[in-house]
Amino acid sequence: MSTPTAVVPPAPRFRPRRYLMCPPTHFTVTYSINPWMDPAKPTDTALAVAQWERLRRLLVGLGHRVDLIEPEPLLPDMVFAANGATVVAGRVLAARFRHPQRAAEAPAYASWFRAHGYQVHEATHVNEGEGDYLVTGTRILAGSGFRTDAAAHAEAQRALGRPVVGLELVDPRFYHLDTALAVLADDEIMYYPEAFSAHSRRLLQELYPDAVTATEEDALVFGLNAVSDGHHVVLSAQAVGLAARLAARDYVPIDIELSELLKSGGGAKCCTLEVRDR
Repeated sequence: MSTPTAVVPPAPRFRPRRYLMCPPTHFTVTYSINPWMDPAKPTDTALAVAQWERLRRLLVGLGHRVDLIEPEPLLPDMVFAANGATVVAGRVLAARFRHPQRAAEAPAYASWFRAHGYQVHEATHVNEGEGDYLVTGTRILAGSGFRTDAAAHAEAQRALGRPVVGLELVDPRFYHLDTALAVLADDEIMYYPEAFSAHSRRLLQELYPDAVTATEEDALVFGLNAVSDGHHVVLSAQAVGLAARLAARDYVPIDIELSELLKSGGGAKCCTLEVRDR
C-alpha cells in the first residue's frame, strides 16, 4: 500500500465527500461494551489525537471536506462520529445508543445538525448511526444482532427515504456492520462473510456477486472499517491482503495507522460520518 503525496487524478467513480469528525481530545478506555475494549490496558490520548489528525489531513488532501464537532468531556467514544447519525439527501436520522455510556452522544450530534440547519428525525428504536447503516447508491444496508434493533430498519427506511436491506451479524468481534462490510462505490462492497448469518450471506451473494471478500486476518485488523470515495480506499495499515485485492479492482488503497482507537473497537470509518446533502 502506498500513501500518495498529492491527490490522485479522479477516476470516473470518484466523488468528493463531506465528512463530520470529532477530535479524540477525551479518548480513553474506561468501560467495556465490545470485545475490543479492556480498561486494564493503558491508552495514549496524545497518540490517538495524532493518528486521528493524520486521517483528517489525509481526507482533506484527497479533496474532501471535513467539518468538526466539538468533543465533550466524559464522552470518550464521541470520536467515533459515524455512530452519531445517518444522513441521506439532507435527511438526518439521529442515533439512539444501546449502552448508557454512549447515550449522551446522540443529542450532541443531533444538536450539531440542528445548528447547521438540518431537520433531525429523533429515533424511536435503538440504532447506532452509520455503524449499522451503510448507504449505497440504491439502498441502505442495515445491520442488527448486537447494537441496532432490527425493528429500527423500518424506521430508517421511512425517515431516510431509501430502501433498507437488513443483515444479521453473528460474531461479537464484528459488533457493528461497518466492522464487517464497507461500501466501495455506489453498488460495490467488500465484506467478511463469516461475520453474517447464513441467510445474510446468501443475500449479500445475491445482491453483490462480484463483491470483494476479506479474510479473517484482514477483518480482525479492521480492514473493513474503511473510508472509500469510489476511488481511494483508506484502511488499516495491517490489512495488506485486502489492500492487494482492492488494487486488483483498480482502487487506490491508502494505509492508515489507528492503533490507539482500535483499543476501543474503532477504525477509519468509525471516525467519519458522511454528510450526504441533496
